[in-house]
Amino acid sequence: MSIDIIAVVGGGTMGNGIAHVAAQAGKQVRLIDLSDQVLEEAIVTIGKNLDRQVKKELIDRVERDATLARIQTANDLETGADGVDLVVEAVPEVPGLKYSIFEILDRVTGPDTILASNTSSISITEIAARTQRPDKVIGMHFMNPVPVMKLIEVIRGLATSDETTKVIFDLSEELGKTPVEVNDFPGFVSNRVLMPMINEAVFALMEGVAQPEAIDTVMKLGMNHPMGPLELADLIGLDTCLNILEVLHRELGDDRYRPCPLLRKYAAAGWLGRKSGRGFYEYS
Repeated sequence: MSIDIIAVVGGGTMGNGIAHVAAQAGKQVRLIDLSDQVLEEAIVTIGKNLDRQVKKELIDRVERDATLARIQTANDLETGADGVDLVVEAVPEVPGLKYSIFEILDRVTGPDTILASNTSSISITEIAARTQRPDKVIGMHFMNPVPVMKLIEVIRGLATSDETTKVIFDLSEELGKTPVEVNDFPGFVSNRVLMPMINEAVFALMEGVAQPEAIDTVMKLGMNHPMGPLELADLIGLDTCLNILEVLHRELGDDRYRPCPLLRKYAAAGWLGRKSGRGFYEYS
């Protein structure tokens, strides 16, 4: 099966990044979001990121303009997803929201359309159970920032077929990514390992062990991480980190995934990281 037309649901950081790499790989892309403002901002962001690639001589101006021309926007899920080969859902990490979107997608897309979720922690099997095509539901967990990071965690639900998995592996490689197959388990591999580290860094901050800069410097210089855990949390979004930890805590029943109270407090205050201008650090 050839994937030529891709719908991306959600115009936020992950959604516009996925749209960017898909369009740059020559795919026709429909970026769908209920908010016209989010869609406008997404196209601006994609344009800026493409400009950076031009400046670094990774692409030329012709390729930049052709990539943007392959992206259409829509604020209606039913019309935007009609006639596509693949849908990639990239909305916030809220189970009920994802379930409702997949119920709609199952109804409005063709029977051969593959439905993928960019979820970073929610069960693909549970998402697939909201559809009549569980064999064609799969996880495609891109890493942030999508145009830069090479990994895609490919998550098979209980009923995901070998054919669907192969199509997504082939597509991932077309997008210039490295697909890694993992089983459907809370947090998969990436966030099951990453989120406890971020959470423990927040506990260290709350308990006065060190300031954010010191915590991040220890991890960068001592453990050779390219970015400290608090910097990374700000990049991911503190609300997203909190949502993932809540899923891990609930599904695994282990208190090592209990979200730090300070993380809850920052998220409640709207200090979400880079996207809000303030998290563990301030951003102009």
